[in-house]
Amino acid sequence: MLKGVNQWCFPNQTPLEEVFAVSRKAGFDTVELNLYEPGNVGLTTDTTPEEAKAIRRHAEAHGIKLRSLSTGLLWGCPLSSADAEVRAQGREVISKQLELAEALEIDTVLVVPGKVDPETSYDACYERSQAELNLLSKAAEARGVRIGVENVWNNFLLSPLEMARYVDELQSSHIGVYFDVGNVLKYGYPEQWIRILGQRIFRVHVKDFRPAVGTFGGFVPLLAGDVNWSAVRTALQEISYSESLTAEISPYAGNALQAVYDTARQIACIIDGEAR
Repeated sequence: MLKGVNQWCFPNQTPLEEVFAVSRKAGFDTVELNLYEPGNVGLTTDTTPEEAKAIRRHAEAHGIKLRSLSTGLLWGCPLSSADAEVRAQGREVISKQLELAEALEIDTVLVVPGKVDPETSYDACYERSQAELNLLSKAAEARGVRIGVENVWNNFLLSPLEMARYVDELQSSHIGVYFDVGNVLKYGYPEQWIRILGQRIFRVHVKDFRPAVGTFGGFVPLLAGDVNWSAVRTALQEISYSESLTAEISPYAGNALQAVYDTARQIACIIDGEAR
């Protein structure tokens, strides 16, 4: 398995050159970039494929691989919205992810499929988001890029059996799961989800969590929470997962970049089962 770090682990507006250089120095193999609104550092909705290719060359110059592409933009335009225009905006975001991923030679983009809230019922979220993903699957196939549906705190897809069914019903080899280990701990046991989802898992996010806290304040550095990392490692090995374990860790308040270095060692410990 590869050691990966998300761009969010760095302070906001950190230049990509620094992101790549520090990530490599810390021992990471991969960096997960994010798609932002215009005016941010890195990939934005205004980035051209040619500009994306230049970014890939910069990453390669530092010995960094680009293996996945994330975004937080879908929270503002969910595929589950009752408003067709909002859903169309969500499709545009994902279409841009697919376009840039193809230019970057990245094979997987992360997608939050929707959210259940007082305005959007569970069944409506299920049906609307599936319909939108069905449309997007054609573009994904044409570009040779896969869509990984992530399990997040969106009150949706709350069991591995349902998530497996949700993906299978789309009947596309280009739609699977972007599995987040820490997010699942609120609902169950990540090692069980991994075994049930199996080969549907395209990529894995790692963060740690303390369920007794129960809020976002319960997310802690890797190995400091309640995730059974030995069981997670065994489950990933059982499904022959060999891709990136990508960390989503907030920068430290006292020394932001130290979080990057600490996290690299923690992921190495998770992969190898040995102290670093």
